Amino acid sequence: MGKHLVLAGGGHAHMVTMANIHMIRALGHQVTVIGPSDYHYYSGMGPGMLGSGYEPDDIRFATRKKVEEQGGVFVLDSIVGVDPVARELRLKSGKAVNYDVVSFNTGSHVDIPAIEGSRERIYTVKPIERLYQARTEIESLAQKQSVTVAVVGGGPAGAEAAGNVAQLLTQTLFPSKVLLFAGRSLLARFPKGVREKTRSLLEKNGVSIQEQGHLIAIKDNCLSFDSGPEVAADFVILATGVHPSPFFREAGLQTGPDGGLLVNRFLQHPDYPEIFGGGDCIWFKDQPLDKVGVYAVRENPVLFHNLKAFLQGESLQAFDPGGDYLLIFNLGNRQGVLRKKWFQITGEVAFRIKDWIDRKFMRDFQ
Repeated sequence: MGKHLVLAGGGHAHMVTMANIHMIRALGHQVTVIGPSDYHYYSGMGPGMLGSGYEPDDIRFATRKKVEEQGGVFVLDSIVGVDPVARELRLKSGKAVNYDVVSFNTGSHVDIPAIEGSRERIYTVKPIERLYQARTEIESLAQKQSVTVAVVGGGPAGAEAAGNVAQLLTQTLFPSKVLLFAGRSLLARFPKGVREKTRSLLEKNGVSIQEQGHLIAIKDNCLSFDSGPEVAADFVILATGVHPSPFFREAGLQTGPDGGLLVNRFLQHPDYPEIFGGGDCIWFKDQPLDKVGVYAVRENPVLFHNLKAFLQGESLQAFDPGGDYLLIFNLGNRQGVLRKKWFQITGEVAFRIKDWIDRKFMRDFQ
């Protein structure tokens, strides 16, 4: 008798599985995909869309279409809870979906500070589609007056967002400012060469890097920090720390320190073998993994194999995270920083390599 596989989220770690729904269906199983949008946006190209280097169609997958044309069921909704004993997912709409096997790829969410007053011009770097709205509104106002855009976050997301906003503003009529509030140190956990080249490119593109402290609150688009004066901005883009959805902990499931779903070497929960996961929403038990898309991409074939194998009662395959990954930042104006182990490239060549890799990934799965 066939079983019901539910893919909770249509993100990067589920790409191979979604491309092979027809194969799972041919084995007699039902497949349901739950997602908050008919499309999934590729996070690696999100900053480029913010800077107007890409359009939405360039960086998104037609999730609903891909699922339905293979005979799967697509549910437009968000997951807010899970009952691992009853094998049930609770949705934002109030509905429930039961499963025999479930795989979570629900991503992560940006930490939000205390906000008072208007939120109209405050954006987060996730979900990615919000960056297009930010781009549209920043561009519109900057054609009428000078604007100040504050980007908050000292990691790669903050650096890429700031650089691409600077690119966007070069196309407008009035002189504007981009302020990058990078905590107390820009890219603190990265090697010195990456930090220095990133800083140099951002400053060359007109980004003012502030390292006086961490954001505490926002009131009417006025930013308060734990040190230094308050700063007013016309737009705020939050690229601060990310965390998985809280429903794993709320369900009593074992999680990692960040609240991510704990998974073993088979990308499977140790207490509930019918629960799998990949991407930013998991905590890999064998070793902590950076929240970068490369691991979700590497998890793809293993997750597909293991979901199909579990449905069929066959042997699972262990996931090997692999060694050092290729790191490339898109810092706007066709400039980038690339690093792989000891090797590093800066400038347009780095951007062109990233652009080629990203476009190939989109072609493979679009």
